[in-house]
Amino acid sequence: MARVVHGVPSVDDQTALAFATRAPTVALRDPLAEFLGALRPGGTFRYGYEDAVKLCGHSCPTIARAYLMTVVALGRLYPGDTPVRGDIEVTVGGERDDGGSGPMALVVGLLTGAAPETGFGGLMGRWRRKDLLRFDARLAGRMRFRRTDTGAAVEVACDTGLVPPSPELPTLMRAALGGQASAEEHRRFATLWQDRVERMVTGDPTRIVQVFDLDPVPGGSG
Repeated sequence: MARVVHGVPSVDDQTALAFATRAPTVALRDPLAEFLGALRPGGTFRYGYEDAVKLCGHSCPTIARAYLMTVVALGRLYPGDTPVRGDIEVTVGGERDDGGSGPMALVVGLLTGAAPETGFGGLMGRWRRKDLLRFDARLAGRMRFRRTDTGAAVEVACDTGLVPPSPELPTLMRAALGGQASAEEHRRFATLWQDRVERMVTGDPTRIVQVFDLDPVPGGSG
């Protein structure tokens, strides 16, 4: 049986991601949470990069890319206003089982509330999250976000090549995965891996994330 510890803060010192506190955060309203009493009226849920890491169980450039793309898209869709979780339809570029799009969709769903066909179906026609998240291989690594209330839509892309990995990383990764790395080499690999993520998620996200306004798209699942 799992050990349950009471009275421990949700953000602890067990992770090695001190840089996560310098990543951008996003606050969202959630009318469903308000209705069911999980959030005070007018309150917000605040999400940070560490929340995405805990959801996925690891920190990597793909998780960082999904997080930054979502943060930037929400900022463009709700200029000067608080985004509304559950009122956002998202299309993730790629196949759901390609190994990258699936984990990215987890991060997108965490922040936006958008869910695939397995999601929450709503209450008497309200607050439906189901079918707000879908996949489209034609987007080729991009993601599309649409507000279901106004139809405002954007497409975002992230150029991770602007934050290249250390030249040492491929060799160290092969050795670590093959069980041939020493403890020191494994630590070096992990440090360099997270160094790249740190360089991605700290600072202004728009330096690597491009956002494109689309014509408003009426209708949809909202």
